[in-house]
Amino acid sequence: MTHLPKSRLAAGFWLLLAAGLVAYHLALVFAGIVPNLVSRPLHMAFILPFALVFGVTAKGRLYSGIVLAVLGTGAAIWVAVNADALGDQYGFLEGRGQVVIAVILLAVVLETARRAIGWPLPVVAALALLYGLFGQHIPGEFGHSGTPLESFLGTLTIAEGGIWGSLTGVSVGVVSIFVIFGAVLNAGEAGQGFMNVAGAAAGRLKGGAAKVSVISSALFGSISGSASANVASTGAITMPAMVRLGYPKRLAAAVEAVASSGGQIMPPLMGAGAFVMVELTGVPYTAIMAAAVLPALLYFLAVWVGINAYNRRFDLKGVPEEDRPKRRDVIVTSLFFLVPFSVLLWAMFGAGFTPEYAAALSVLAGAILLLFNAEMTFKPGQIRDRALAALLNAARQVSMIAAIILCASIIIGVLSITGLGVKITSLIIQGSGGLLWPSLLLTALACLVLGMEVPTTAAYVICVSVAGPALTKLGLEPLQAHLFVFWFALLSTITPPVCGAVFIAAGMIGESWLKVALTAMSLGVGLYLIPLGMVANPAILTLADDPLGALLALLRMGVGLTLVSAGLIGARGVLGTVGLCALGLLVTFSGLWI
Repeated sequence: MTHLPKSRLAAGFWLLLAAGLVAYHLALVFAGIVPNLVSRPLHMAFILPFALVFGVTAKGRLYSGIVLAVLGTGAAIWVAVNADALGDQYGFLEGRGQVVIAVILLAVVLETARRAIGWPLPVVAALALLYGLFGQHIPGEFGHSGTPLESFLGTLTIAEGGIWGSLTGVSVGVVSIFVIFGAVLNAGEAGQGFMNVAGAAAGRLKGGAAKVSVISSALFGSISGSASANVASTGAITMPAMVRLGYPKRLAAAVEAVASSGGQIMPPLMGAGAFVMVELTGVPYTAIMAAAVLPALLYFLAVWVGINAYNRRFDLKGVPEEDRPKRRDVIVTSLFFLVPFSVLLWAMFGAGFTPEYAAALSVLAGAILLLFNAEMTFKPGQIRDRALAALLNAARQVSMIAAIILCASIIIGVLSITGLGVKITSLIIQGSGGLLWPSLLLTALACLVLGMEVPTTAAYVICVSVAGPALTKLGLEPLQAHLFVFWFALLSTITPPVCGAVFIAAGMIGESWLKVALTAMSLGVGLYLIPLGMVANPAILTLADDPLGALLALLRMGVGLTLVSAGLIGARGVLGTVGLCALGLLVTFSGLWI
């Protein structure tokens, strides 16, 4: 659990604020329509104290964080209070006071993102602001005609074209609810339920300890939305277990890093990316889930095949019978995630509720389950600790994602105001000669480079904003283009030189990160091939509309990925490796010729 300050007064303040944040976002779901210029600024007002002050111990950073939080919160509340009047200004600032408020909002958003995730994303956003302010002085096609200062800053800060835009609306209305849902599940027995189900399903198999890691990380990662958080949580259990059974350290860490990275592409939740995709594509959330599920299964199939290939090399053991969960424990603990997930799926597919309403109902179901434990005993102290953990972790995670999305919204706003996005789209098309596959490779490279420095969701948003229109112009369906970019935004989690999941796993187990990264890249080969396979075999995304075509594409790509994975890891000699991989690639991309 996130640690509270020792002072009772300070602890009470943070708990009250966390409860207010959670209650506010749940209330928005049940309250009906709230004006965007009210709900979105209040969202920022709630997250700033957690993003800038909570948990900070260094005095200089603490005091500056308090000042920034007060200024930013005050400015955001001012926008919410004056929403009606500001709506009549149509994004044009009136008077010096409003200009100051706009500058405060933008500066606080940039600094909050910097403190949350480091320099790269705020630097890109700051460069975008400079381009918007001074781009009219750039000669040639990449200059713009210029926008009056009051109009440029006003569009970004008092209208719905910048930090209060549709992307922030996703953070307020959908992402926050699902993050709260994940925090509630993680505070109870759901995490142990994932481990028990995985242990019962795969523990007895050859390479069982690694397969337990794959299943549990896939389940956990779907609700956590963070490869790094996934490694740190499930990896603390699975990696030592693998090492005790004689698995090489590099393999144990690589399995956890690869499996944890796959959690973000695994329905039903897929972290924050799926909800952002809903807003950017206009495709319903349920349709995105249906399109994403078969590629995600292919990814974990390739990992599974890789583990089997390593088993032939190292004789990987299953989990000893005495360490496997008892049937009663599996059944009881699985209910702690099956009940909330059942509520979620029933509400979305059975009752036809919106994803955010369904998630809010699931939050309530998960909160009720916090009253119980695996022994079915009532422990008030345990219930209190779980409730506090759920509130504080929800507040921290909502604040982290909101800081990223608010900053990314500045970039999206500037692209829209200046027309730079259209110009970059034209540049991509020209640079690829108007051909789809060179454009795909350029986009993949951009996703990899950007993903090295910013979180997956931010990398996806920025890349798809500039490359997505180019890909659709060259023939891809919008959802196909978005899934392609989203998958490649994940590459940096296991690909050197900046591979966050690998670094964490290697550090936890005491192994060279480079050895872990090379092993992870071979195990996670699906992450590199499946996005391209989705383009070559578009039927893989049509499970809801054409189940037979989707399953045939699944079979075709599954055989190809199996051959590639077996060739990379299990083949003997260079000729065997090259032959199997080449055959696998031909089968994987056979949709191009069928």
